[in-house]
Amino acid sequence: MLKKLQQKWKVGIGRLFLILCTFAIGGSTCGYLGRKILLLTSMQKGVAWVIIYVLLITLLWPICVIIISIPLGQFNFFKKYLAKIFARFTGRKATNEKDDI
Repeated sequence: MLKKLQQKWKVGIGRLFLILCTFAIGGSTCGYLGRKILLLTSMQKGVAWVIIYVLLITLLWPICVIIISIPLGQFNFFKKYLAKIFARFTGRKATNEKDDI
């Protein structure tokens, strides 16, 4: 599986490790911040809490990943990655189609 990602993203093993670390740290940070923000609202856990949490995580994740990617030196990769995801959500074509991220 790691070889497939390495080939798909056209990166070396060291850079792949940093990209996976960025995903892991960014996702964990996002979940932590989402819970902390919802604790400030004093909302009780239930269906509404879960719906708001999922929406909050959806909005926070790109921000967390971009911020974490800067010190790990992966900002350019994640800028292109998030642009491609955004293009898919909006139905537009990514600006760099040849960059297969």
